[in-house]
Amino acid sequence: MPEKMSPEKVTAEARKLWQTYLSLTHELLKFIDKKDIDMFLTLVPQRTQLIEKLEALPSHEYRQLDEFKAIAEEIKPLDKEIMYKARAWLNKSKRQNSVVRSYDLSNSMLGRSSVAFNRRY
Repeated sequence: MPEKMSPEKVTAEARKLWQTYLSLTHELLKFIDKKDIDMFLTLVPQRTQLIEKLEALPSHEYRQLDEFKAIAEEIKPLDKEIMYKARAWLNKSKRQNSVVRSYDLSNSMLGRSSVAFNRRY
């Protein structure tokens, strides 16, 4: 981004970046609802990059406008929903991982004591 931007250009850039952030937030929610975690995880860094670009703007006057406040009010509940669903997915994933590890452990233990299963009774 150029060092010297007019206030109008800064506002236009902020507007564009926040609109993109809002769209990306909707996409994140869509993909987590579809349980497409790979795509969800692909989009998360893109949203982080948008925040970095917003923070790099020379002025944050856009945040004072009603237009920004409306976008922020739309983003807040979406972010909460995404966080809730992401945590639920993570917890489920951890439980599934534990079950798989437990299964692997029991199978490896059976492998070592398989002599007992080879006896004829």
